[in-house]
Amino acid sequence: MIFSSKSHFPQILSFIILQVLFINFCEAQDNVSSNAKEEKLWYNKPSEKWVEALPVGNGKIGAMVFGGVEEELLQLNESTLWSGGPVQTNVNPESKLYLSKIREALLKNEDYTTANELSKKMQGLYSQSYLPLGDISIKQNFNNVTPTAYYRDLNIQNAVATTRFTINGVQYTREIFTSAPDNIIMVRIFASKKGALTLDISAKSVLRYGLSTKGNNELIISGKAPANVNPSYYNPKGKEAIVYEDPTGCNGMRYQYRIKALSKDGIITITNSDIHIKNASEVLLYIAAATSFNGYDKCPDKEGKDENKITSDLISKAVKKNYSQLYNRHIADYKKYFDRVSFVVKDTTNNNANTTLPSNERLKSYSNGAYDPGIETLYFQYGRYLMISSSRPGGPPANLQGIWNKELRAPWSSNYTININTQMNYWPAEVTNLSEMHQPLLDWIQNLAKNGKVTAREFYNAGGWVAHHNSDLWALSNPVGDKGAGDPVWANWWMGGNWLTQHLYEHYRFTGDKKFLAEKAYPVMKEAALFSLDWLVEDKNGYLVTAPSTSPENKFKDKAGNEQSVSVATTMDMSIIRDLFNNLIEASETLGTDKAFRDILIAKRSKLYPLQIGKNGTLMEWYKDFEETDIHHRHASHLFGLYPGREITPLQADFFTAARKTLEVRGDEGTGWSKGWKINWWARLLDGDHAYSLIRQLLNYVEASSGNSRAGGTYPNFFDAHPPFQIDGNFAGTAGMAEMLLQSQSDYIQLLPALPKAWSEGSIKGLIARGGFEINMDWNNQQLNSGSIKSLNGAQCIIRTNVPIKILNSNSVSDKTADGFQISFKTIKGKSYQLVKS
Repeated sequence: MIFSSKSHFPQILSFIILQVLFINFCEAQDNVSSNAKEEKLWYNKPSEKWVEALPVGNGKIGAMVFGGVEEELLQLNESTLWSGGPVQTNVNPESKLYLSKIREALLKNEDYTTANELSKKMQGLYSQSYLPLGDISIKQNFNNVTPTAYYRDLNIQNAVATTRFTINGVQYTREIFTSAPDNIIMVRIFASKKGALTLDISAKSVLRYGLSTKGNNELIISGKAPANVNPSYYNPKGKEAIVYEDPTGCNGMRYQYRIKALSKDGIITITNSDIHIKNASEVLLYIAAATSFNGYDKCPDKEGKDENKITSDLISKAVKKNYSQLYNRHIADYKKYFDRVSFVVKDTTNNNANTTLPSNERLKSYSNGAYDPGIETLYFQYGRYLMISSSRPGGPPANLQGIWNKELRAPWSSNYTININTQMNYWPAEVTNLSEMHQPLLDWIQNLAKNGKVTAREFYNAGGWVAHHNSDLWALSNPVGDKGAGDPVWANWWMGGNWLTQHLYEHYRFTGDKKFLAEKAYPVMKEAALFSLDWLVEDKNGYLVTAPSTSPENKFKDKAGNEQSVSVATTMDMSIIRDLFNNLIEASETLGTDKAFRDILIAKRSKLYPLQIGKNGTLMEWYKDFEETDIHHRHASHLFGLYPGREITPLQADFFTAARKTLEVRGDEGTGWSKGWKINWWARLLDGDHAYSLIRQLLNYVEASSGNSRAGGTYPNFFDAHPPFQIDGNFAGTAGMAEMLLQSQSDYIQLLPALPKAWSEGSIKGLIARGGFEINMDWNNQQLNSGSIKSLNGAQCIIRTNVPIKILNSNSVSDKTADGFQISFKTIKGKSYQLVKS
């Protein structure tokens, strides 16, 4: 079309506007179409709050990406950046003097009030806090022009966050990923028009820090962490909450992060506080971070690593590779883990309307009742993404917020809360084919056991090792509370170490790694059992009981109607000890060792106070059938034997029924992590529809501005809303979905044990069963159709289903069971076996 005079100017303008609108429409449609095909979170506006930003990480460094237009904000974390230093010893030498007095109050006098007060005298110091690293700001001045075709996403198939928008006909794009192979955050910013990028890059930290530069394109932020940070809920008068210098002990660790900018055609200059880039077409930012942390038992100040050398070396090595090499190394590393599992549920309505919505709007629609199985499978895979991103071999375990935290005094110190939350973080690790990501926890337990040995001796004059309710990077094992300020309902709990040993044994059960069992798991499990043997005492009926004992964070009413927390032989205590003894006995038999100790455990196990059913038909939580203070309490710790334990099964009909009644009375209410645990419980109860109803509750949309309502749900960026954010709900949700599809806690593998009606047709590929079997399944009409089983260890395989099946390439033996069908066969290591419905 040709216009030749000024009179045609309005037509020219209209044509240009139409062209721009058409281009923007096409871009938006491309974004929607791309989103519908890939597993990603995507949005049509920048994030304003932290729980709208998108997380990237590699287990060592992480960032929250906000996706702003004129200012991109990256909030950084480094997994070893904690306050404090190695655990102090001998912090409460009087503690051991009170144990006999507490036991007398409990076992002779049933004086729970005195036991509660005396328990406070057996407390140590609080855990330290996980800290934020710093903020990076990338500013582009567009004079407040409103962008078009705005789009940002987090693609969980390749772990890349992208922001894209158009201003004045120029498309601007940012790609951000955190590479595990190169341990670096990469930011690539590029424009569709040559020389269109002008940027100002600055950095800061809420910790003490200083700025320096290197050359004309590298900004270095160096600082110190505090020697102590009190929990946000602990603010006594006369005590500073944040202390940087500790003249009597170990000062806090050093930290550093640095940003190096490169551009082929832009002009880069630097001041003392900013990197300036002008007229570039593409900019690459290399971000490295490190601390002086040198182990849980070394002072990070006096004995620390050289964080300056670490970050300098990381940058130097990274810049020798081009962007494509760094990108491809990252993708290959990430996908070798993520691509092991796929999960698809067919949308039986054939209505894909929700897949075209931004993820926050899609979540709102789902919360309002929309049928959208795609968002459920996305949530499942998002949990796996978060695990790969926050827990990698060689680093510390994922904490209460994974690896992402912006607060100097984070909720609950963003620590390791080992009366449920830390364990819950790792429930999906083995079953969803991420065994390597379990390793940081398994390694950290070794350190905790060493400190726990000191705690057992100093606090209780006991052998073995013990850990309580809270811990940290330094493997704190004492009961917290600042020597008397903590409430025993949470501060005094003696089973944290025992519970964590379950992860050691579960890793063996899934992998069959006997070397790990013999060298890493068994010694630590045995030492935990030695503490338990010292901790147990006989009651008047000859049962072995724990005294004192608490049921985490819950209370009961005594005969006078007073609320109490410290008692005798809570069900969780006894269930955890039984689980530990059972695992040790099995391990000893497997390894053919330690028979004398095994015999002791068998004898002691027979005397442990057993499970009890209360007058209302529920599983009793305490030693006696006390009245509940809160029948809908978020914890239901007495169901440990149902999950993650394996004590309560359909074979124990009375206890199985009592467990169900307990959950019915407790109700579905609870925080995010609480709902996550309940999904797993209902799956173990083989009630897929109830488990599914809790998935829908867990995925209930929670506004970013929501306060601490303790109602649970999911934030716009799909982080679990306790609220506030705790990552354990994400991990428990993923584990619960896997538990609905595959169970192997007993001596057999059960396929589709708790399949809900909403998932009537679908497939899952790559789940792992105990014994070392990789499972693929396809189903329709809520019945198994076909699948395959790959043997990783060559073990005997026993499969149970609700339909008769055939194993095509094996000499299998089939049986009819009371609740379905069973088939068993000997496997060959590395061989896959096909199964079909017969």
